[in-house]
Amino acid sequence: MTDRVLDNQYMALALRLAAKGRGLTSPNPMVGAVVVARNRIVGQGYHRRAGAPHAEVLALQSAGDRAKGATLYVTLEPCCHRRKRTSPCVPAIIASAIRRVVVAMRDPNPQVCGRGLRQLRQAGVTVTVDCLREEAERLNEIYCHWMRTGRPFVVVKAAMTLDGKIATASGESRWITGDAARRHVHGLRRRIDAVIVGLGTVLRDDPQLTVRLGSSRSRTRPDRQPIRVILDSTARIPATAKVLSPATGASGRSGGRSSTVVATTMKAPQRRIERLRAQGVTVLVLPLQDGRVSLRACLSRLGQMGITSAMIEGGSELNAAALRGGLVNRILFYIAPRLLGGQDAKGVMGGPSPRRLAETLPIADIHVRRLGSDLLLEGTLRTRQPARRIKRA
Repeated sequence: MTDRVLDNQYMALALRLAAKGRGLTSPNPMVGAVVVARNRIVGQGYHRRAGAPHAEVLALQSAGDRAKGATLYVTLEPCCHRRKRTSPCVPAIIASAIRRVVVAMRDPNPQVCGRGLRQLRQAGVTVTVDCLREEAERLNEIYCHWMRTGRPFVVVKAAMTLDGKIATASGESRWITGDAARRHVHGLRRRIDAVIVGLGTVLRDDPQLTVRLGSSRSRTRPDRQPIRVILDSTARIPATAKVLSPATGASGRSGGRSSTVVATTMKAPQRRIERLRAQGVTVLVLPLQDGRVSLRACLSRLGQMGITSAMIEGGSELNAAALRGGLVNRILFYIAPRLLGGQDAKGVMGGPSPRRLAETLPIADIHVRRLGSDLLLEGTLRTRQPARRIKRA
């Protein structure tokens, strides 16, 4: 068996280990590491949560003295800076007398990118890069996007009829899809950092926007709740709205990171802002765009707060603003086998319709699967993103 084949096999294991941290490591990436000596695995580990030891350190600890002269496989370039809660990994690797390090991808964090590899090479460690790079980048697409743009990775989620309607003309939308689709959405909320809706959704549905469905024995923490973000240009949200109450999960306990953010503008009276802050709500005063809260400015501020992923669960106008603004990375459309019809029913995208088909938004990498009697269509929107520098925790 060739060295390249063996490298791919061990890196594939490291990637599987890294994936165990899905939904738990934000704002850090998912990272897995494997130590191999004489073609035997002698140590392994993965990053379990932000602030906990990194995968490389755990793998080296499990290997002990057997790490001397061995090869370390790691899914992301080892960190070398100290502006974070944990010690850098590069000195630990060098001190362990590891002979060779195989890295899947460079860390897009500008505090690390290339520096970790250079320090290892300067210490006499043999370094191989780009082993299963595409798989590693796909695993950490959320982290990579956040690092490169300063904004969260954005998913637009919508439940609709077969003809693309998300609500009747009167606004009724509960429930278009079935139980299996709703359970799937709650599973996504458990892994996402934030859920974003507009004030209209709050006034119409009074949603909780929490994780409630699903097993309390989930591999991810059952009480982890997303941050709830409400776009409200004049801070009109009622004091009794459910999203302003402490979020609780299936276990009945409040999630450790759970909070509510109201994004408003200078149009909001100060007394309303102070009332929200008195309720424990984080209020962001942001610029206006077309008479509403600037979604781009809101996402940039959320990115600065360490929010790496967000799911938009709003109405057709918010969907349109996000999609037409080039701010969406992925769509998740839950499609029920029913027809609603009518020009006055709410479509998945509001706003004015383009006059030319050339102005449509192309969706790539489409996957379709069944969820009970419904279909889930998942696709990717590819847009060029300007670079922005963010720290790794």
